[in-house]
Amino acid sequence: MLEYSRWKYLVALLVIARSVLYALPNAFPQDPAVQVTANRGSIVDAALQQRVEAALKKAGVPVKASAIEKDGNLLVRTGSDDDQTRASEAIRNELGSGYVVALNQASTVPSWMQALGAKSMSLGLDLRGGVYFLMQVDREAALAKRFEATAEDIRGLLRDNRIRYTSVEPAAGNAVVAKLGTGQDNTQARQLIGRDMPTYQVDAVGETITVRIPQAELDKILTEAVQQNIGTLANRINELGVAEPIIQRQGADQVAVQLPGVQDTAQAKRILGATATLEFHGVSEEGNAPDVASGAASPPAEARLYFENRNGPDGKPRPILLKKRIIFSGDQLQSASAFFDSQSGSPAVSMRLNAIGGQRNFEYSSAHIGKPMAAVYIERIPEVKVVDGKEVRSVRISEQVISVATIQGALGKEFQTTGLDSMKEASDLALLLRAGSLAAPMDFIDERTIGPSLGRENIERGLKAVVFSFVFALVFFLFYYRVFGLITCLALLINLLMVFALMSVLGATMSLPGLAGIALTVGMSVDANVLINERIREELRLGLPPQKAIAEGYDRASGTILDANVTAFLAGLAMAAFGTGPLRGFGITTMLGIATSAYTAVSVSRGIATLIYGGKRKLKSVAI
Repeated sequence: MLEYSRWKYLVALLVIARSVLYALPNAFPQDPAVQVTANRGSIVDAALQQRVEAALKKAGVPVKASAIEKDGNLLVRTGSDDDQTRASEAIRNELGSGYVVALNQASTVPSWMQALGAKSMSLGLDLRGGVYFLMQVDREAALAKRFEATAEDIRGLLRDNRIRYTSVEPAAGNAVVAKLGTGQDNTQARQLIGRDMPTYQVDAVGETITVRIPQAELDKILTEAVQQNIGTLANRINELGVAEPIIQRQGADQVAVQLPGVQDTAQAKRILGATATLEFHGVSEEGNAPDVASGAASPPAEARLYFENRNGPDGKPRPILLKKRIIFSGDQLQSASAFFDSQSGSPAVSMRLNAIGGQRNFEYSSAHIGKPMAAVYIERIPEVKVVDGKEVRSVRISEQVISVATIQGALGKEFQTTGLDSMKEASDLALLLRAGSLAAPMDFIDERTIGPSLGRENIERGLKAVVFSFVFALVFFLFYYRVFGLITCLALLINLLMVFALMSVLGATMSLPGLAGIALTVGMSVDANVLINERIREELRLGLPPQKAIAEGYDRASGTILDANVTAFLAGLAMAAFGTGPLRGFGITTMLGIATSAYTAVSVSRGIATLIYGGKRKLKSVAI
């Protein structure tokens, strides 16, 4: 007999209700918006909001709303894409380089839906619009970093072996030059350096030792820097929660980054382009920092002049001399988290070092108890200025001493640093440190934004393809299968709702290939229902009663449907697991669509058929 358990009806109703709830947010349009994010040293507050609103009013740009969001950014909603572009230009001209101004899309989903976890699915670069970055590794900075590291290794090697030297510094011609103390024999030093750096060329003339790095090694350094930067960028993007990013190497020193479905464009650009990290140095006991800062004296050979992030009595940043030797840096960090230090009354970052960094920290702190140690915050900030109507890109490097503390005892792997301006800055620094530091700075050499209008056009065309495929199926099934054609179309509609709901809940990114996968899903679901309907017809021709024929049709077709769907699901799984970009998006939507189509075809449509025909005791025929 044709039966369907009550608990199955309950499950089906629950699935349909939740599918409607989680698919519905995709029907709400997004407002074009401009997002303002503060750089280091700047703040977003009510005064800034009033300043922005005044600038927009002066420029004649209508604004729907402006508000400071929970993340501390200012979001200005506009009524159209043209207003969005005009607003971004006006805000950029008003605020200058102290803030990052970026185009964004603001959700209009009601708050009660968001409270239930219902949200719009992420759209890919080709549907939502998004940002494409082309970043170039700073070759000179990468090599300079390696030369400085080589110089530091040589200094440590000479100190450990009690060989006096006056200076060890990078020099022109891809070399590091070490000048030994008077009367020092270069033989031992040359042998030690040659042993520890076998691929380098070591020459010695008198008390001067020249270490040259071969070109093959320089090319290897650049390649390793690019590969490390790709991994670091991926980590940073993951920290930001960006869905379906695409990071690809282009050429020898360039990396292309696509951020489809990005929720915070300004934050992403700032985090990707930043090379912020920490370096810890000992405070030099030699020299006079004010005299060095004024030019009246030269810094000691082993020291360098820095400035603190607080002003002195003269109202200017206080100078300080730090030892060139880096005790440890962000490269040795395993984890970092931001918190508010109740003792100092300021934001802080708690850090955990790896074994090498922990050992260096322990050795230095043990030998320098009672002496000060400083934390240097280093940030490379990309800037864009318009000169004679053309964009001129430059980079500003900021180095500030954010903390000077006296070593009270031996330190190990875990410690903390204070002196940051805000909790947001501490969180950003912790994010960067967790994601890893870039092996070399990177500059934005190309930035392209796919506008929302093009994205909407792609959405319209993709949805049109899905709608037409559904309509064609509806017309055919109603004509050919009558009532069971209606049942099939209801199952198809529920299937589409489930796909959109699942993609919204799982945070998957919808792209044009994804829409193609949904269209394929409609076709797969049609095939499943055709098998069921034809099996029912066959059972009726064999002389079975209508209700028995319907039950047998579903039972006998279910095995075939499941076998076919499993095969197609595995193909989608392979595309999702091993593919990238569009191929992966197609695989994900295909898998979701196949899973939902199998359920709707085998279970939901049977429930609808049972509602229509199951209660009739003397059923003589069915419309099929």
